[in-house]
Order: sequence, then structure tokens, then C-alpha cells
Amino acid sequence: MTTTLLDVRAPAPPSPVPSIGRSQRWQRLSLVLLLAATALLYMWDLGASGWANDFYAAAVQAGSQSWQAMLFGSSDAANAITVDKTPAALWVMDISARLFGFNSWSMLVPQALEGVAAVGVLYAAVRRVAGHWPGILGGAVLALTPAAALMFRFNNPDSLLVLLLTVAAYCVLRAIEKDSGAWWLPLAGVAVGFGFLAKMMQAFLVLPAFAVVFLLAAHVPLRTRIIRSVVAVLAMVVSAGWYLALVALWPASSRPYIGGSQHNSILELALGYNGFGRLTGNETGGLGNLNSDVGWARLFGSEMGGQIAWLLPAALILGVAGLWITRRAPRTDRTRAALLLWLGWLIVTGVVFSFANGILHPYYTVALAPAIAATIGIGAALFWRRRNDIRATAVLSGALVVTTLLACVLLSRTSDWLPWLSPVIAVAGVGSAALLLVAGRLPKAIASVVLALALAAGLAGPGAYALATAATTHSGAIPSAGPAGAGRSFPGGRPSAGTPSGNSDGGGTGAPTGSTDGGTGTGTGTGTGNVGGGRGPMGGLLGGVTPGANLTAALTANAGDYTWVAATVGSNNAAGYQLATGDPVMAVGGFNGTDPAPTLAEFQDDVAQHKIHYFISAQIMGGMRGSSSGSQAATEIAAWVAANFTAQTIDGVTVYDLSGGTVG
Repeated sequence: MTTTLLDVRAPAPPSPVPSIGRSQRWQRLSLVLLLAATALLYMWDLGASGWANDFYAAAVQAGSQSWQAMLFGSSDAANAITVDKTPAALWVMDISARLFGFNSWSMLVPQALEGVAAVGVLYAAVRRVAGHWPGILGGAVLALTPAAALMFRFNNPDSLLVLLLTVAAYCVLRAIEKDSGAWWLPLAGVAVGFGFLAKMMQAFLVLPAFAVVFLLAAHVPLRTRIIRSVVAVLAMVVSAGWYLALVALWPASSRPYIGGSQHNSILELALGYNGFGRLTGNETGGLGNLNSDVGWARLFGSEMGGQIAWLLPAALILGVAGLWITRRAPRTDRTRAALLLWLGWLIVTGVVFSFANGILHPYYTVALAPAIAATIGIGAALFWRRRNDIRATAVLSGALVVTTLLACVLLSRTSDWLPWLSPVIAVAGVGSAALLLVAGRLPKAIASVVLALALAAGLAGPGAYALATAATTHSGAIPSAGPAGAGRSFPGGRPSAGTPSGNSDGGGTGAPTGSTDGGTGTGTGTGTGNVGGGRGPMGGLLGGVTPGANLTAALTANAGDYTWVAATVGSNNAAGYQLATGDPVMAVGGFNGTDPAPTLAEFQDDVAQHKIHYFISAQIMGGMRGSSSGSQAATEIAAWVAANFTAQTIDGVTVYDLSGGTVG
């Protein structure tokens, strides 16, 4: 029988269960190799990044010391304030730290294993629709996405979010199959619900695609589809809502302040700072959008392009073309449903990321990686099987040409890094694209070689960036994938508290790069940054601090006599001191220094009760914020301390001993 481009019945997709024999052994071996290679990529020299993001590392440290801190995601074991996210991602690292002790490896290995699991789940999802080798391709694309290689080696919550959303997508695809269990769609709801507990409302961006696919393609009557959808929504609400209810009903006086909110409210955090505020930019207490590239080109720009853009156009081409040639398929066609799900995930999330006016960091784009990978795996297989039709090979060839051109553009932004790679990709990509046009006329062995060359050309750019990411240490609040100098050009050094420069008075309320008390300067020790590590120029806001030996000794002296060995403005400032000492440090004002926690009166009461030993002068983020957004409590506290206590300098850092009473 002759196969045509529009013949959606032929060839039939391979059986979900591979045949017994040599083919099965090769398939199992290839899957093991994929997962092993992914594990090697994500865990190689993993401890070199140290604490990675000090903000979350300090919270993991706190959770390993206090069950209450673990439950609420507190920044310190004394439970002054929480991180500005719901803590599901922290729970995984907390458990590991409790089992194996708190260190860099016990914190980061769970993140890497989440990446390996995500690759495995994506392989399974693609395999059920398109077969084993397309599943291997999809898994490889996900593993080699630079943003994935970054986040699955880091301690931000994005890694758990991506895994849970990939699991949810797999469950939806199982739910639409004939004779599938009624539990698959509610399981998807549970996965999305816990994804919410990892990174709040970002988890909901996949819901439109999930809903459309199930209601359109499930093998059950419409009434059953609606009922199961309602049950899945309830499962999602319960999976996410139990924690919101617990925090909301817990007496505020006996739990930490909810960081990122202005009214100590978990709902405000979920719907405002980490919800609609990310879209509108109206985030009270936030910093607004630090990017100026809102629009369609954002995902291809200098900050995000190298993280995610490499195969994005190819995914769109293959996905849209795949939907076109399956347009006449039966309502329940699995291939079309899968393409619609992954393409819907990609488009909705991509549009939101492109036009969001609130806080949006380049590494957020890791959420696009599963959708890109699965669409390429399914779409490439769909057209390769129809390679006897020139229209199918034209789609494959066009996708490869666009990918090749984009790779050359992205590599030109780091032209001093592997300068030979771009011309090699150009020659291999254009050459294999030309051969793809006639792949249907070539002998099977030669056609396979052409396919391998095309895949190598398409994956060379992101693969090289992923390897460079794994070979580079990353730390701070805004890490960037790729070689040194790629992506956001924030200096990467860890500021040292030993030799600060700049403003040293009181609260340090100057410009973001001018006040460096407490080690919040720009760079490593001498006030100058390096590009490789991913730390920002905004001191304790985007990077941590490393206190000197004398300051560390002062903080740890008689630590058991105090609830907090010190207090300082901003969570990253506090995290650096806490990680160095192992003792709780109060983060005045939370992450941005804009939360009203504690208030001046509450801080004065803590000092009167001898709960805080030192106050460490540090930059107040209101100077960088440039607006009156959020609370000014941190400014008031810093001014009160400076006016009422004697300043002393330890390792070049201005500190105030709060245990000896006020001046005068």
C-alpha cells in the first residue's frame, strides 16, 4: 500500500509493547544509556557549585534542623520568615539532608535525580504515541536543553516543577487511551497540584492544553469526559489547597512570617507576588520586571535565547505541520492528541513568558523544555515515516535549516567560545537538510546515516551549551546556562565580607552597587565580579556573602544564648552568614528587604529580650527598587540600630552588638 502525506492510518504506530528478542534488548540498552548519560551530565562534579542559590540552601539547612522550618519553608531554623515560595521543592532536599546530612551533594543530588526522572517520564510519554526511538530522541532533547542542564544541577524549585508537569502530561495521555483507568486524569490533577506547591501559579500554565486534549480526544462519552475533568480539578485543588488551608488557619503568632507577602498571607503570596503580579508587574514588595525585552522576540534574545531557543522553531514547525496532516484523523487519534497537548503547553507558556511584565528570570524557560522535546520526538518520527513524500521531507529539511541558522546566531553571541563549532554546524546542517529532501529515494542504510547526521547537527548547539553548563560552577539567584559570558551578563563572583568597598554607614541605603556592607558588594573580595558563576551585581539581593574568619567567630561565640546570632537586611545576606555559622540569622524584610517582617516594634522587642546578638549592616533593597513598593520596616530598623548602638568593624564589615544595651 502506498503511503501519502495525508494518510493518517499508515503506517500504523508501533505497538506500545516491544517485541521479544534482539530488538527489545537494544531498546532496553538504549534507554539505560540515555538515563545513565543524563545522570552523568547532571551529577558530574555537582558539588563544585557549593551552596548554589544561598537563598534556598539556607532554607534547606533550616529544614534539616527544625521540623517547623521544614513545614513552612523557613529561611532560618528559628522561623522568622519563610522563602517566597511554597516549600514542596524544599521538602525533597530537606528529607535528603536529614538522611545524609546537610551538604552540597545531599541538597543537589535530588535535583539531578528529578532531571533523570523527567527524562524517563518524557521518554515513556513519547514512546506510547510514536515508538521507542522517537522517545529516545525526545528524552535526549530534554536532557541536552541548556536550561535543563542548569536547573537540574541547581537548588531552585523549577526542577521539581518540570518533573511534576511532565508526569501530569503523561497521565493525561494515558487518560485519553481506550479502556484507560478512571484514575489517570485525577493523578494528573494531583501532579499539577503538587507542582503548585513547588512554584505556585506557574504550574497552571499547562492546564488549557490538558483540558482541551482530554475533552477532545478521550475514548469515553462526553458526559464521562466532563465528570472525570471535574474530579481531576477537585484532585488538583485538594493537592494544592491542603497546604494553603493549613498555613492560613495556623495561628500567625506561632509560625514564621510568609515571605513575599505584605500582610503575612499565603493567599496573597500565591495570587499576588507569585501569581498575577508576575503577569502585570504589579507586585507590591517586588522589584518589577528587570528585563526590557517584553515581546515575541524575548525567548530568542540575549538573555533567554541560549537557555531554550535552539530547537523551539523546529518544535513549532513539526508540531503545527503534524497537526495539519492529522487533521482528518478520528477524534481519538493519539498522535494528534499528543501533538496538541505538547504544542499547547509550549505555546501558552511561551506567550506568557514573552509578554509577562513582572519578575521573569531566564532560567524559568526550563518549563518549555519538555514540550519542545516531546513535540520534536513525535513530529520528527511522524514525517520521517512519510519520507517517500517530498512534502514530508520538505518539513524535516526546513525545520533543520531554521535550527541551523538559529544555532549560528546563538553561537555568535559567544564567538570566543569554540569558534569552530558554528561553521561545522552550518556545513553539517545545510548538507544534511539537502539530503533529507531525497531521503525517501536513498537506500535504507544511507538514509539512516543522513538522519543521524541531521540529528547531530540539530543537537550540537544545545548539547555543547549543556556540556558547558555542567562544566561551569553556578551560584546566586539568577544563574545562566552556557559557557562563561553567555546569557544575562551579571557578574558571578561570591562577594566576600572581608574587603568590602563603598558606603559603610548605617543601613547602607545607597545605589545597588554602591553599598557593600556585610559583603554585599559586586564581586569577589575586592569589589570586582567575574562572569562565570552567575551571581548578580546587586550584592545580597542576587548573591550571597562569605564572611571572614573573625566575623564568623564572633557570630558563633555564645550562639546558644541567642535565638538568632545576627540579623541583617535581605534573605541572601542572611543566608551567607547562616550557612557559614550553621546558626539562625534573621532575614530582615525577606528576600527583597521589602516585607514588613519584623516591624520596628517587633525587632525592638526581640532585642529587649536578648534574642538577637548582632545586627550586620547591609544594603537595603529599596535603593535598587527605586520606588515606594513594599514596606520600609527594614530601613527603619537599620536606622534605629545605627542611632542606638555602637558600630564596630570586623573583617571590614560594620556590625552592631545588640546584647550590650543602647548607647547613652
